[in-house]
Amino acid sequence: MPDKSTIHLVVNNKHYELMIGKDIIPSDTLAETLRNHLGLLGTKISCDEGACGACTVILNGKAVLSCTILTVECNGVNITTIEGLEDPKTGRLHPLQQSFIDHTAFQCGFCTPGIIMTVKALLDKNPDPTENEIKEALSGNFCRCISHYEVLKAVTAVIKGGKYDK
Repeated sequence: MPDKSTIHLVVNNKHYELMIGKDIIPSDTLAETLRNHLGLLGTKISCDEGACGACTVILNGKAVLSCTILTVECNGVNITTIEGLEDPKTGRLHPLQQSFIDHTAFQCGFCTPGIIMTVKALLDKNPDPTENEIKEALSGNFCRCISHYEVLKAVTAVIKGGKYDK
């Protein structure tokens, strides 16, 4: 039986062991833990109530709002953040990240990590979604800069160019 005072996470293929009461407290959200305890600042905290999508990460293959999940609920899970998309050997960006740059699919960039993680989770399950499926997947992501048109272009370019790689 696992020790209830310790949480084990795999984040971006790296194992973490966090002690409750020392490393984290029971009320810490996953977003807070990623940012404040693991130093992964790509996960943004904006609304802090699950309404904007800025904190989206991939948890066991599914896009989730990390501000709505307590870290203590995540024992044994596998998490991917925006930092985990870069190829660790070559330093090359994931094709989605590169396409966002190539198509200027962001303005201020604050919401971009959450949008990319949402799209990545979609493409991992459905590598050839329709435009409506992309829009539906992104319906929980809010961009104040209104760069959604460029986001659709960037995602579509990856799909049509055959550049998508899990």
